[in-house]
Amino acid sequence: MKICFLAGANSLHSHRWIRYFASIGHKIHWVSLMPSNEPLQNVEFYDIGPLSTNPVKIMRQIIRFRKLIKRINPDILHIHSVGTYGLIGASANFHPMITTAWGSDVLIAGKSGIKRLLIRYVLQKSDLITCDADHMINTISKLGIKPNKINLIYFGVEPDKFKPGPKDTDLLTKWSVGDSPTVISLRNLEPIYDVETLIKCIPYVLKEIPKAKFIIASAGSQEKYLKKLAESMRVIDNTRFIGRYSHVKLPNYLNSSDIYVSTSLSDAGIAASTAEAMACGLPVIVTDSGENEKWVSCGVEGFVVPVKNPEILAEKIIYLLTNEKERTKMGENGRKTIEEKNNYYKEMEKMEKLYREVFYYASVI
Repeated sequence: MKICFLAGANSLHSHRWIRYFASIGHKIHWVSLMPSNEPLQNVEFYDIGPLSTNPVKIMRQIIRFRKLIKRINPDILHIHSVGTYGLIGASANFHPMITTAWGSDVLIAGKSGIKRLLIRYVLQKSDLITCDADHMINTISKLGIKPNKINLIYFGVEPDKFKPGPKDTDLLTKWSVGDSPTVISLRNLEPIYDVETLIKCIPYVLKEIPKAKFIIASAGSQEKYLKKLAESMRVIDNTRFIGRYSHVKLPNYLNSSDIYVSTSLSDAGIAASTAEAMACGLPVIVTDSGENEKWVSCGVEGFVVPVKNPEILAEKIIYLLTNEKERTKMGENGRKTIEEKNNYYKEMEKMEKLYREVFYYASVI
């Protein structure tokens, strides 16, 4: 088939999705509102950006995309995210059109005024919708979308890339953590991910485990604030702000840590970084947001804790760092859960089946 994706070139999820379908022989065209820093083989790429909220600029991009989609003439148009990309794609009036909702594009933006109307417009124009959480199916249905149009497809983890492995001694040296017990957070430094609560829990942990180290990866608008918070709480010497990381090196980061923590206030399905940590055999501590309780059972794959509660978070970190046998067992359980329920290859096979069903249906009507 000839598939046209309308998706952000900065999206790892879109990159992996497109890479898979290009690798199995489909003819892929990728349209983005930003340039690509990592071209894919056998993929025709088009930049119609920049990404903007300016109505005039968006209208120009709609016109540009309409001309482009007529020239490409794909068998299927697949839009990733319901926001600006969804509006541009839906306005082209091309069918069959598939839309993948990502989470906040529906869960947060879909709650208010004009944004809600635009999101409903995109979803109603879609012939098929995918999302990665059961509660998102309910949210999308409440926007007036028939449930039989909505399909659950996880973004998935590549279990052959994310798997248990030895600690990277060079990385441990770079982080200056040595043989200290190490906790890692990979969520962006934005208010929605509440890394502040992780910082606030550190003093409690250090009272019991003075050598513990905390790796704060990624970046964001709260970076300066969080560094000052760590300094004010006198835990900066035990905290490493390492900035944005390469996804290629992420398995090394995870395998060089002992525990993964996510303090997010909102998630759609399981966060990619949480699933990747579980695939690498790390026990995880996650907040009771989204569908985390569906993926993590307390004492099985790790722990689910209340949001904004540094004391309970610290309690669970201390338990795992002082119980190696339990830590190892929970990591093994987490790996098994991801292999069985969130395998990237199996999820893409499900999507391939949906593509063929949509293509067949479109060809006979």
